[in-house]
Amino acid sequence: MSSEWDDEVCDARDDDSSNVIGYKIKKMNAVVVENIIKTYGKKKEVTALSDISFHVPQGELFGIIGPDGAGKTSLFRILTTLLLADSGKATVDGFDVVKDYKAIRKRVGYMPGRFSLYPDLSVEENLNFFATIFNTSIEENYDLVKDIYVQIEPFKDRKAGKLSGGMKQKLALSCALIHRPSVLFLDEPTTGVDAVSRKEFWEMLKGLKKQGITILVSTPYMDEASLCDRVALIQNGKILSINTPQGIVDSFSRPLWAVKSTRMLPLLNELLKKDFVENAYPFGEYHHVVMKDGSGVERLKQVVQEHKNENAIAEKVQPDIEDCFIALMKN
Repeated sequence: MSSEWDDEVCDARDDDSSNVIGYKIKKMNAVVVENIIKTYGKKKEVTALSDISFHVPQGELFGIIGPDGAGKTSLFRILTTLLLADSGKATVDGFDVVKDYKAIRKRVGYMPGRFSLYPDLSVEENLNFFATIFNTSIEENYDLVKDIYVQIEPFKDRKAGKLSGGMKQKLALSCALIHRPSVLFLDEPTTGVDAVSRKEFWEMLKGLKKQGITILVSTPYMDEASLCDRVALIQNGKILSINTPQGIVDSFSRPLWAVKSTRMLPLLNELLKKDFVENAYPFGEYHHVVMKDGSGVERLKQVVQEHKNENAIAEKVQPDIEDCFIALMKN
C-alpha cells in the first residue's frame, strides 16, 4: 500500500553532461486509506467496508462510484472524522483521522448527501454562520466561492429551506468551501437534482480542481465517472477496481453487442440460456450481450432474427463504465 508520499520517477539532464539521469520527485498523497474495516450491529453482522485501501494524490478529482448501500457514506464519514472504523488506518493531508481529528476538521470541507444546512436561516446567514465557525468571513475567501455564490446571491435573503434542489446544492458547496479547505469531500452531491444542475455542478468542480483543491466525490451515477481523474468502483463494501475511467473501460476484454426486438423479455431469457453468452442484461432500450468470444456472433444474430420482426437489431458496441461495473460484480 502507498504511504503518504508517492515516488514519481522522472528523467532529467545533468547540467554538466548530456547524460540522462533518473531522480525521484516526492508527491504527497492528500488521502491515504489502509485496510479500513467498518461493521454495524451488535454482532457486527453488517459489513459496510471490507478491507478498503486506496490513495489520492494532492490536486486529484477522485470518484467513488457505486450504488446505494455500497459503503460510500461510511467511508466519507470515517475520513472526515465523524465515524470510527473498526480497524485500519487513514490519513488526510498527513493527519491521522483518529489522533489528529481536530486538525483534519480545520482542513477539510464536507458536503453530506442529505441537505444539512439550517432551513430557517437565509442563504447569507448560513454562509456567515459557517464562516464564523472557522474564524473567517465571506469577504476573506470570497474569491474561492465567487463563481458558485454569484448564482445564488440574488436569493441571499431567501430561507435555505425554500431553495430549489440545485440552489441548495450550490449553497451547501459554498458553505463547505468558505474556510478554504485543502481537501473537499462531496457525498452524492448530484443526487436528486436536474440534469442541467448536475452539469453545472461538475463544471464548478473542475474550477475548484484548478485552484489545487483535492476533491473526493461519491456518486451512484455511472456516467459521472468519466468526469473524474481516477475512480474507485465499490460494491458491498469492497473496491472492485481503481483506475482512470478510460483504464477501466480498456480492461473490458470480451466482445459486447447491443440487441433489440419487439419481444425484449423473451429475447433476454433466451440469450441467458445460450452457451456462447457470458452475460446479458437490460441497457436502456437495448439488451447488452457479453459474448464469451467472437465465435458466437452469427448464432447471436440468428437468435435475434428468429424473433421475426422488422425492427430486430444486433450491433457491436463499445463498453462504458456501467458495463465494466456489471462485469466486475459478476466476477
